[in-house]
Amino acid sequence: MTSVAVVGVGAVGSMALWRLSERGIPAVGFDAYAPGHDRGAAGGESRIFRTAYKEGPAYVPLLRQARDLWEELERRCGRRLLTPVGGVTVGPREHPSIRAVLDSARACDLPVEVLTGQDARERVPEHPLRDGEVMVADPEAGHLRPEPAVVAAAAAAEQAGARIARYTPVTEVREDAAGVTVVTAEGEQRFTHAVLAPGPWARTLLPHEPIVAKAITSTWFPRRDESLFDPGRCPIAIRVGEPAYSCFPSVDGAGVKVNLHVPWREIDSPESLARSVPAAYVRQVARAVAATLPGLRPDPVRVATYADAFTPDGHGLLGRRGRTVVAAAFSGHGFKLAPVFGDIVADLVESGATTRGIGHLAPDRPLRRSP
Repeated sequence: MTSVAVVGVGAVGSMALWRLSERGIPAVGFDAYAPGHDRGAAGGESRIFRTAYKEGPAYVPLLRQARDLWEELERRCGRRLLTPVGGVTVGPREHPSIRAVLDSARACDLPVEVLTGQDARERVPEHPLRDGEVMVADPEAGHLRPEPAVVAAAAAAEQAGARIARYTPVTEVREDAAGVTVVTAEGEQRFTHAVLAPGPWARTLLPHEPIVAKAITSTWFPRRDESLFDPGRCPIAIRVGEPAYSCFPSVDGAGVKVNLHVPWREIDSPESLARSVPAAYVRQVARAVAATLPGLRPDPVRVATYADAFTPDGHGLLGRRGRTVVAAAFSGHGFKLAPVFGDIVADLVESGATTRGIGHLAPDRPLRRSP
């Protein structure tokens, strides 16, 4: 009889545990902390959901399926996790990322709009355009609540029969012809299959992969006008060019989150994640806010860090090797896709294959750094 160890109960691991248990497949999740903790890749209060995907049209069918599964999880847990307020990409008209968003939308027949001038000012006053800039509006975008989502998926999995070993870090996973052995401080357990979804701990369990862990910093800024950045109306935004950042509505009313897009610093592991942030970085974000977000006061009221794992080409690893399914290193943009990745993991455990298009995520592909 099939039995599965899911190593890591973060974004993808919690969803995999949920989808496996929904199919009646016995599964145990192992986590160094507990679902919803603040050291993994699911931190930061809010995350972006978007379908006009500059990372490539191969993601769009997966995003559509992920949206359906987000709605299913919302029905299961009885609370909103995805708020569909739309999204905009802002930047110079000929910027490669603007072109990539439009190319993805055309390839997949997505209903995006290109806004300029008065249309942009009226629709999205929070993000005024500068000379030569355009705004690409994606009506199917929105914002997600990461920590509640992980907790909800883990709870749904347990309700369906899964078990979660909290505060139980896995030190080794050994595979042989008959199954896999999971080693923790409490001893060894045997399963027929394993799922490796270790988030920023990927280097520990996948030491031969070219994966690095990085620290991602979020900053929150107070609003000058409480009518702006309303979480029920204001779209999520990605600014490209200089400066470049992601910006979210004021989800909890205390501040507007801005994630500056800069080369994030590498860390040895989430255990070494520094919680303090250099003042020079805070000044850099403040300058970006002062230059492009007049509706915010340019001194942050909150700063926080979390960690994620990255591959050289910026695309994750999702596929099966023997009795082990690898679901790791989604490079800062995997959270929105977590439910469908979890469902694909269940496919791979159950039948060894999936009908979903994940060739661009194959663990055995040649990994090259993106230009």
